[in-house]
Amino acid sequence: MTKLFLCILALAPVSALADATLPAIFGDNMVLQGPKAVVWGSAAPNETVTVKIGARSAKAAAGKEGKWTVTLQRLKTGGPYEMTVNSLTLHNVAVGEVWLCAGASNMAMPVNGAVDAEKEIAAAKFPMIRLFKEGKWGVCDPATVVDFSATAYFFGRDIHQRTKAPVGLIECAASSTPIEAWLSATALMAHFQPLLDKWKTEMDAYPQAKEVYGQLYATWKQQVEQAKAASQPAPPPPRRPKAPDDPAAPALAYDKLIAPLIPFTLKGVLWYQGEANVGDPKQYGALFTALIQSWRGAWGEGDFPFVFAQLANFLPRSEEPSESLWAELREAQAAALKLPETRMAVAIDIGDEHSLLPKNKQEIGRRLALAAADTQGPRFAGMKIVNGKARLSFVGTGGGLVAKGALKGFAIAGGDRRFVVADAKIEKGKVIVWSDKVPNPAAVRYAWANTPECALYNKENLPAAPFRTDNWAQAE
Repeated sequence: MTKLFLCILALAPVSALADATLPAIFGDNMVLQGPKAVVWGSAAPNETVTVKIGARSAKAAAGKEGKWTVTLQRLKTGGPYEMTVNSLTLHNVAVGEVWLCAGASNMAMPVNGAVDAEKEIAAAKFPMIRLFKEGKWGVCDPATVVDFSATAYFFGRDIHQRTKAPVGLIECAASSTPIEAWLSATALMAHFQPLLDKWKTEMDAYPQAKEVYGQLYATWKQQVEQAKAASQPAPPPPRRPKAPDDPAAPALAYDKLIAPLIPFTLKGVLWYQGEANVGDPKQYGALFTALIQSWRGAWGEGDFPFVFAQLANFLPRSEEPSESLWAELREAQAAALKLPETRMAVAIDIGDEHSLLPKNKQEIGRRLALAAADTQGPRFAGMKIVNGKARLSFVGTGGGLVAKGALKGFAIAGGDRRFVVADAKIEKGKVIVWSDKVPNPAAVRYAWANTPECALYNKENLPAAPFRTDNWAQAE
């Protein structure tokens, strides 16, 4: 397992001499999801294990292989409590809501990399927010929050301040991971065998590729020294071949980070990933749907909330309408909203065209927390053409649609499929879109670009999600 994996669920259990043992996800300072929580571990075969917290208790006998599971019922939100498992005692345990916070680099980005980091770290004193990272729970304070996921922390802080209840955040982030790394091998074999076959082919070729890389690297080092002596720019290094433990390995992140958590009871999942899959948005949509469904199936707790961040704006802005793989990837993410209890936070206006890691994690955390409470921004719902103009309707309008400045970001096309910049206005809860260059409009797009102009919001200051009304294939 590489150091890129920031949530290490150690297999070494918490134990009490020869008594019952617990996985590392159970420990001092933890949060249990209420009102019902599953607890499991190991003990001697046939040993009776009794779990108690507050006034609640449950017991079970370990099976022939020493495995046991109990379900605590009617847990009361609050704390701190002590939880006992036979002679083992866990201290400072709270009961509230627990979120699994998973994804790639934007989920991994720590609080000390966010906007106003020094101020935020100093103010992070929340005894009833608990942070799980690298196999250990900690109470949220300046020392524990500094290298914890900024997205997860700001999300959890907003929930805690709204509900006043304990919040547990489990960071499971692995930089540079594509979505296929987060699906189980079973899910991949069922629906995406070509991905596994491609990876196997790469790994079969790895020994030779590694040898060639070593030769190229030695030559490159010589070239660097020669360039330095001649006061010339150094050449780029050779590309390292993917190894069996590469973060991109299918199912690797799932096996290392997700599987050890099952069936720890959750309120829901917080997800921020997608940059590594921009090259194939269509496949991403299928993988994302499979991930949500397979994780819910693995936990067996029904359709728990799955809250995700849509990719932010990135790369330089184009002044004219054009095709965009980033826009298509965002569309593939939004398609997951067809599944029950999925919610999306839009980040199209708070990114950085020069960086994949926007620093305004406070705002994306706020929007994710609102989405978790089922408050989302405007989303396209339908279009009618009336007198040469497109009338667009939306859901998620909250207190009403508003424009921040001129209502820019819209493009319109006729039957020739050539988009031009469009005029737009808000009228009686609808958005009217038109262009004198397109007398017979057939399709409208909004914020359909790597880094688009964005002006459409609701009165709750949530941006409208990018969309297109057409399904025209991208031009080759």
